Amino acid sequence: MDRRSFTLGTLGLAAGLTAPLPALAQTPDYRGPNVILVRFGGGVRRAETVDEAGTWAPYLRHVLAPRGTFIPDLRIDKLEGVNTSHAEGTLNLLTGRYLAYRDASEFLTDRLEPTEPTLFEYLRSAFAIPSHQVLLINGEDRPQEEFFTFGAGDHFGIDFRSEMLSLHRYKLYRTRMQLAEGSLTDDARLALEDERTRLLTIDPRGATPDPSPEVEAFWARWRQAFGDTGFKNPRGDRLLTELSVRAMAELKPRFLMVNYQDPDYVHWGNPSHYTRAIAIIDEGLQRLVATADADPFYRDNTIFVITPDCGRDANPLAEVPFQHHFNSRSAHETWAVIFGPGIAKGVIDKPVDQSAIAPTIAAAMGFAAGRAEGRAVEEIFL
Repeated sequence: MDRRSFTLGTLGLAAGLTAPLPALAQTPDYRGPNVILVRFGGGVRRAETVDEAGTWAPYLRHVLAPRGTFIPDLRIDKLEGVNTSHAEGTLNLLTGRYLAYRDASEFLTDRLEPTEPTLFEYLRSAFAIPSHQVLLINGEDRPQEEFFTFGAGDHFGIDFRSEMLSLHRYKLYRTRMQLAEGSLTDDARLALEDERTRLLTIDPRGATPDPSPEVEAFWARWRQAFGDTGFKNPRGDRLLTELSVRAMAELKPRFLMVNYQDPDYVHWGNPSHYTRAIAIIDEGLQRLVATADADPFYRDNTIFVITPDCGRDANPLAEVPFQHHFNSRSAHETWAVIFGPGIAKGVIDKPVDQSAIAPTIAAAMGFAAGRAEGRAVEEIFL
């Protein structure tokens, strides 16, 4: 019996032992460490990230990796049907399972919805944490990942979702405010109504609740700082860093996931789009860690988990370099850096499965990811 068959065979018992408490039961306040999960880009190879000589992310490799546990060989299992891509890899990280989604894709639009509980749902079902303190920061070019705040199955669901900070969510706020202000010409109003309709149709579930008052206030301050044009605020992964550090200052999330994405621009065919994007994420990590180290709420009480969603192919004959859709070995090879209070310093010199990330985060925060098929990496804990 292989690892996955054995684990799946025990899930019925595990799920029963970790089922959510009745809605009326009181959940305890959260007193564990904060966790910041950084998805290091839309697919990166180890050669350009954690190789000591070839890295384009020197802060990650030479400063952060020695602060905690470095896992140089994190692998995506080669199961039938498992794709090495961004949405799939992100859901592997959030659920601790493979193939834990349903495909609701349309023509030229990939869209996956989780069918198993996410870390957001596990955490908020276990502890009394408000939604604005469990956040997902998403990129403007990955609107399909707006669906990852809660799962579609018959488990914890929407009541235990995370909230989302993204340019898409800001545009929803901005268009609503502009329409309510009533200072538009007829033509401008019609154009704005069309824009808002397009934004709303991105999520056809019709079940996403309005942002909390705290997130509404966050967007009000963002609008005051950057205006309505979109010309003043950062773009790409620099936008995600700006959203993250402002969220840390204003919303104080206990669990924050940052979905960096820009290395995927290599699909346009220029390798420098890829390597420069890695360097920009490395700069973003410096801001995130500096913000945490300077804030008493986060200093000495925050665990960082940094890992890619998937790897990259290493096919020198491909017309466009650094793909990840050919299911090659290197596309299944990733890595992780984990550091913070209670985390040992060292290198794990054996393969670790990607499905271990979710239960490892759960163990660090003091809850059970009962339907994860991976197992926590126990040796990282002091």
